[in-house]
Amino acid sequence: MDPVIWFFLLGLIAGLLRSDLRLPPAIYELLSMLLLLTIGLKGGVELAQQPFAGVLPQMVAVIAMGITLPLLLFPVLLYVGRFKRPDAASIAAHYGSVSVATYAVAVAYLGNKGVSFEAHMPLFVVLLEMPGLIVGILLARGLSSGMRWGALAHEIFLGKSMVLLLGGLLIGWATGPEAMAPLEPLFFDLFKGVLALFLLEMGLIAASQAQSLRQYGLFLVAFGLLVPVPLAAAGTALGWAIGLSPGGSMLLGVLAGSCSYIAAPAAMRIAVPQANPTLSLTVSLGITFPFNIFFGIPLYHLMANTIHG
Repeated sequence: MDPVIWFFLLGLIAGLLRSDLRLPPAIYELLSMLLLLTIGLKGGVELAQQPFAGVLPQMVAVIAMGITLPLLLFPVLLYVGRFKRPDAASIAAHYGSVSVATYAVAVAYLGNKGVSFEAHMPLFVVLLEMPGLIVGILLARGLSSGMRWGALAHEIFLGKSMVLLLGGLLIGWATGPEAMAPLEPLFFDLFKGVLALFLLEMGLIAASQAQSLRQYGLFLVAFGLLVPVPLAAAGTALGWAIGLSPGGSMLLGVLAGSCSYIAAPAAMRIAVPQANPTLSLTVSLGITFPFNIFFGIPLYHLMANTIHG
């Protein structure tokens, strides 16, 4: 098991045992910024070395996937889970968006395995942040004249995660590998160390959501464990269909099977204030994130190898 996973496990156990271990908020904020910037910069540097037009059809397919996933999950949550419409839409939006931390762990996993993947994969991370959120908001509220579209657009497109991911991507693309070389010790060489400390805090946060499971029952547990696998299978199959390598298909599967707990809660807070954020955070961060970290990523790698033959 990758060493960074042990850091998550340490945080999870410490949280469940009610340790007073905590990262200072400023440190956690810095780690998340470094993580987001590094993913964007790596993708931008590699993207600078290949023609952009060649990835345009793949971008369209990925955006279509981001729109479709919440549309598929919403009726399940509404009619099977019997959630209120705002809560069903909010949870669907979380799963329509992506987890940057899960993606980062998957990249580290492939690095340990020596598996290559397309350099423009971080571009898909950026693209998949938005469609699920927009669809989830529309499912919850419809095209209401009272919706604060300006505030919503500001939160989605200018939120921290989007600005750092897209900004890093553009900086890396504009400067190229040679100009980026002096920054490599901070961003690229320290990537796994930053990820390890970030996952330590994520383990503590995930443990704090465990209490909510007692209140909201088995459906959230079943949903959080069962839904990522078929979503990841669809993402992996789409990766194969649009010509990605096995590593790229696996990462697209990871993105499809992951769920947001940074951009989505912020967007839902503004657009769907009547939704209960505890439900979304419990299932996304307390259940699906640990499942993907410990079991999902190796399973999705196996899926990709199987689909590619």
